[in-house]
Formats: sequence, C-alpha cells, structure tokens
Amino acid sequence: MSPPVFLAATDALERGSVVLDGPEGRHAATVRRLRPGERVDLTDGAGLLAECVVADAGRASLTLDVLARRRQPPPSPRIVVVQALPKGDRGELAVETMTEAGVDEIVPWSAARCVTQWRPERREKALGRWRGAAREAGKQARRSRLPEVAGLASTGDVAGRVAAASLALVLHEDADAPLSAVEPPAEGDIVVVVGPEGGITEEELERLAGAGGRPTRLGPTVLRTSTAGVAAAAVLLAKTGRW
Repeated sequence: MSPPVFLAATDALERGSVVLDGPEGRHAATVRRLRPGERVDLTDGAGLLAECVVADAGRASLTLDVLARRRQPPPSPRIVVVQALPKGDRGELAVETMTEAGVDEIVPWSAARCVTQWRPERREKALGRWRGAAREAGKQARRSRLPEVAGLASTGDVAGRVAAASLALVLHEDADAPLSAVEPPAEGDIVVVVGPEGGITEEELERLAGAGGRPTRLGPTVLRTSTAGVAAAAVLLAKTGRW
C-alpha cells in the first residue's frame, strides 16, 4: 500500500529532518496514529515530494527523516476544466473526482443558467470549500502537484481562457464532433468547458465558439455537470499519453 501523503512547506522539505505539526501533524499523529518506523510522503503541492520515515511521534506532531526527494515536472499539455457551478454539494464532488483523475486546473464558472450562484458575501467561503476538496483529494490520490482552483470566472473570463488555449472544447450534447475524434496538442493548455444543469445558452455558445471553442459531444448519453468534466478529462488524459 502506498504511504500516506501530507502537505508541508517547500523549505521544510529541503532539510534532512522535518517536523510535521499544525493541522497536518495533528491529523497524522492523532487520526492516522502513525508511529516510528512507518513510511510517510510529504509534498509541497507544487511537484516536490519527500519520501520520509517517522522518527518520533508526539501528541500532535511527527518528526520525520527524509530518505529521498523527487520533483515531478509540470505536466504537458495541461488539462484545464471550466466547471459551471453545480447545485448543492455537487461542486465539491466534481472537484474531488477531477483532482483524483489528474486535472491540472479547475475554473468555477458563473454561467447564465447555473441554479447555484455564489453571492459576493459567500463567494470566498464557497471557493474555500472547492480548494479544500482539491487539497484533500490530491492527498488521497497521492499527487505531488495539486490542481489550482482559480477564482470565480465570468463568461468573459472563460472566453479569454478559450482564446489563449492550445485547444478549447465546449461540451455540448448537440455537437456533431465526438470527443474521441479530437487530436490533442502536445503542449499548452487544453481547456474543457462544462455547462450547468440548465445547459449553455446560445449566446454563451456563440461567444465561446467565437473565441475558438469547438463544440464537442462527450458521448451518446447526457452526463450530469458534476461528472462530465472528469469523463472528458479521462478521455484527454488517455489520448495525450498522460495516463
């Protein structure tokens, strides 16, 4: 079984011995009950991973000896999913599954037909839940490079990302071109736009297509907005050779 993964600062991982304290240390010592001699991996979430062994266990911290270090290079091409805000807790579910699959960046999108809208006074809290879901799912998936969860995007922001991408795909059930037929680029950003429960409006579709987005059909069935992103990412990760 793979060793558990915890987050630590980059400078701490450069040392021969690391004290893991704070929330991560408490979780490792009191919840996981890790003991001397057990293996643990530490990561800064930006690609650096330290393979460690527990030297000493306190009530709310661990002292770890670093055995080896390795750095994961930035992925190429990057998979970026623009996720329209789902209702309820399905947003966190979408973030969790896309993180586990290997998506590199998740962009919450306030699309016109989103049932859920992040009001200004609640926006930071909602964004914090998405980022927390990505962090915990990244640790669960043993990722040394965690996905970025960007700030809330407007349709104009999304159009800008589409225009700057090496390839931009807008998932749409009425599109003629299937995702399986798309040839992905070798580098740059592949941006996948996932609409809300009510669908992408004609105005949004025209704006994104005008910026270079290609309407693409994911498959013969209609997926929920919270599962379409991970399904599309799986196809692209396989076609780019990252899986």
